[in-house]
Amino acid sequence: MTRPTQFTMDLVVLVGAFWIAYGLRFDFDLPSQNFVEAICQLPYVVAIQFAALAAAGVYAFVWRFVGMTEVRSFINAAYWSFLPVLALRLTIPDRYHQWRVPISIIFVDSILAFGGIVGLRVLRRALYERYERQTNLGRAGNGLRKHVLLIGAGSAGMLAAREIRGRGNTDLEIDGFVDDDPKLFGAVIHGIKVRGTTEDLAALVKRFGVDHVVITIAAASGHQIRRIVRLCEEIPVKVRIIPGLHEILQGHVEVSRIRDVQVEDLLGREPVQLDEEIMSRFLAGCRVMVTGAGGSIGSELARQVARFRPSSLLLVERAEFALFNIDREVRERWPGLDVVSLVADIGDQTRIRSIFAGYRPQVVLHAAAHKHVPLMEYNASEAVKNNVLATHVLGDIAGEFRADAFVLISTDKAVRPTSVMGATKRAAELVVQSLNRRYPTRFLAVRFGNVIGSAGSVIPIFREQILKGGPVTVTHPDMVRYFMTIPEAAQLVLQAGAMGRGGEIFTLDMGQAVRILDIAKDTIRLSGLKPYEDIDIVVTGIRPGEKLFEELVTGDESMVPTAHPKIFVATIAAYPEDRVRRAVEELMMLAHDGDEEELRKCLGDLLPEAQLEVGSEANRAMTLEPGGSRAGLPN
Repeated sequence: MTRPTQFTMDLVVLVGAFWIAYGLRFDFDLPSQNFVEAICQLPYVVAIQFAALAAAGVYAFVWRFVGMTEVRSFINAAYWSFLPVLALRLTIPDRYHQWRVPISIIFVDSILAFGGIVGLRVLRRALYERYERQTNLGRAGNGLRKHVLLIGAGSAGMLAAREIRGRGNTDLEIDGFVDDDPKLFGAVIHGIKVRGTTEDLAALVKRFGVDHVVITIAAASGHQIRRIVRLCEEIPVKVRIIPGLHEILQGHVEVSRIRDVQVEDLLGREPVQLDEEIMSRFLAGCRVMVTGAGGSIGSELARQVARFRPSSLLLVERAEFALFNIDREVRERWPGLDVVSLVADIGDQTRIRSIFAGYRPQVVLHAAAHKHVPLMEYNASEAVKNNVLATHVLGDIAGEFRADAFVLISTDKAVRPTSVMGATKRAAELVVQSLNRRYPTRFLAVRFGNVIGSAGSVIPIFREQILKGGPVTVTHPDMVRYFMTIPEAAQLVLQAGAMGRGGEIFTLDMGQAVRILDIAKDTIRLSGLKPYEDIDIVVTGIRPGEKLFEELVTGDESMVPTAHPKIFVATIAAYPEDRVRRAVEELMMLAHDGDEEELRKCLGDLLPEAQLEVGSEANRAMTLEPGGSRAGLPN
């Protein structure tokens, strides 16, 4: 619909409303004198109403998408047109009575005029949505629809229902809502009835011939989703889910983009609430460097930083293709952002110094690391070089160039470490604390557990094993781990970095630990298969460096709350600076010589709480399962 056509239709409604108001005032028997007065008053009343509509921004709205959010603007327009017309009525002298609109007509006209204006747009939207439904139904072929029930009649359910009905997915026929709130039973939402609770689900599925149910609960907990999935398995009926809130809010998907339930949904992490103001002060307008920018955590840190519009974003990564991918993504999503992609090894002192000299980063987010526990047991020299020595090089140069903040990404495996990887990350924490005493830069570390879906983590490995027909391998039936989503981990790292004063080791609220065996079973079930029947689960035994459970702090440490409910400060005393310096020098010499056994001894001497294996047991050959590595510990 063209803009002139829209103006013409509005003009017809405004003029018509004015004459109807006059007609109602005189029972549609308008005396000639009042008819003349109405002719005089009509132009300026309509002009004022048009001006109010324009001032309220109504003409920026696309008619077919007008909803409740835009109604406020129409109310404002009605208010700001009513006031001047009423003022003229009260202030114009009696001798100019032909210009004075009767008060009753002012009220009635305002209601009719702006009600009609809104009604036009509602009609346009209704016609558009009807056309879209018919068009999409035609594209679907024979017009057969899948009958579905929506579980959850809250805000997310209403939004999903509206999008499904109005914007595609028209092969779905929504037969009703299911909600456990008894007060909603029988209610009608967007023309869809609440049919009952989840206890009625089996009967409803049979009654309506439901193809699948869709979970439409905003921020549903893992327990809620798990209960619904088990219930649907018993019926049986397929269960799907709308995307998580973080996916929707970041613009990755629409609510109506329904997908299968994934094992990540069963872990049920609540959305992170960020202090946007403090984050903006930390990042906006700053030069920010992310190391390991092509990795799971590094790339998500880059995305989260880009949201706050730094003056420049330096992506540092030694893997060329990984750097290419994140560089392309960030440039496409934030086209105005100054992105500098740098291929570099953070352990290369000359290269890192030239980067700092050329770009002067103010905030350094250090995510580059070797993180896979079993691999690092057999590559201790490389773990020390990348996790300890490179951190020292990067941090020392950041301090020399007076960076404002340096944030080390650490791990819960640094607590009472039993692996080389954990020990090197604990040593990196000590390096950061030591550098914090030497330079004005705020040096701090952030510990968190396993990240869902990160490269090499357990869930992708389980899925790969299932696709191959199994078996799914677990190292121990009682092994448990803490899990976070990648966006949650990245957001909390940035929040901690903004809060830190320097020298702290932050720990994150990891929620409840989850058994790896349960994740294996859930992954199999959500693939439409049965554990131990369709896909076997094999226990392979704990590998070198692994623990049955991870700790966030040791027994003699505690976690002190901060202003953010999910971030704590671990009360961990820093080591004397000369002790850290001597340890770094010794580790540098041993790593250069490749003396793995002495490296372990050196790490053990530095970290009395560590429980590292030394000798032949530590150096036995790593056994791989046929077709790949043994899965059981997400790294």
